[in-house]
Amino acid sequence: MVRKMKKISILVGGILVFICAVVIANEPPKISYTPLPTADKVVVQKAKRMLTLYANDQKIKSYHVHLGANPLGHKQKEGDSRTPEGNYILDWRNPSSSYFLSLHISYPNKDDLENARKKGVSAGGNIMIHGQPNWLSWQQYIKLQNDWTDGCIAVLNHEMYEIWEAVPDGTPITILP
Repeated sequence: MVRKMKKISILVGGILVFICAVVIANEPPKISYTPLPTADKVVVQKAKRMLTLYANDQKIKSYHVHLGANPLGHKQKEGDSRTPEGNYILDWRNPSSSYFLSLHISYPNKDDLENARKKGVSAGGNIMIHGQPNWLSWQQYIKLQNDWTDGCIAVLNHEMYEIWEAVPDGTPITILP
């Protein structure tokens, strides 16, 4: 009986340790940063893989980005893994997305919808600036290599937090080739 109780307490202890490890691993990252000025414009240069925040035409800060897995050219249709090009608005945010924070880009615009209609395809949508996949949150500083999104613009989680705090809804974004 004593041996059985010992085995049960070891098993229960192991389960508790496992649960604590999972909870700790899935805690939101503790991010400390110096607040940036409020941005009034965002510019993405796809060829340079660079996102830059501006306030009153003055550069605030730049970030290296990852784009859609098929980055050359403007997004033509849903599923083409391209990041759109043009002028859009960062119109809403999602703190609970599948990726660490996300800011929605107002793609598709009127021209994008018309071009897709002419081709008989869906323009797609749900294009965001976001951090890394949440399942990687325990490894927030790992840099995913190459372009890996479905058309979104991705940065490291601590960078996404800075962008999230500095960029209000309604901020224009220009995405250049």
